[in-house]
Amino acid sequence: MAEQSQGKAMQVDPELVRQLATLLDDTNLTEIEVQDGERRIKVARNITVGAAAPVYAAPAAAAAPAPAVAAQAAAAPEAAADHPGTVKSPMVGTAYLTPEPGGKAFVSVGDKVAAGQTLLIVEAMKVMNAIPAPRAGTVKSLLVESGQPVEYDQPLVVVE
Repeated sequence: MAEQSQGKAMQVDPELVRQLATLLDDTNLTEIEVQDGERRIKVARNITVGAAAPVYAAPAAAAAPAPAVAAQAAAAPEAAADHPGTVKSPMVGTAYLTPEPGGKAFVSVGDKVAAGQTLLIVEAMKVMNAIPAPRAGTVKSLLVESGQPVEYDQPLVVVE
């Protein structure tokens, strides 16, 4: 990088870049950017989606949510955030409860799940990211609707 700042070339710390690249691999992120004063370093990688990844078409119109899901989503998300079995979104994106439009839901309230079982997916930048159950248990509540935008760290599902 040859950015100029007051006539001086920016000094890049190769070890910092290696650490950031390792962090990308360890966390499955696609991009990391750090800033220290005027120095800013961005490390990014391209990810190709395999053939097994589900593909979604943008919904033409949002369907009315099922009453049970709407009631659960409205039921105190703050309390769910503090629940030890709450699964939170690891990224900003769009949550989908089914592997394909009109398909059967990954899980429903009351279902028994195994550790690592896909609960839902969050699409971010055209990449479908499976959100796994952190442990075996029972799905107590679904806090999002299919097609709903989600924020980082937003509660998605409660598994007890």
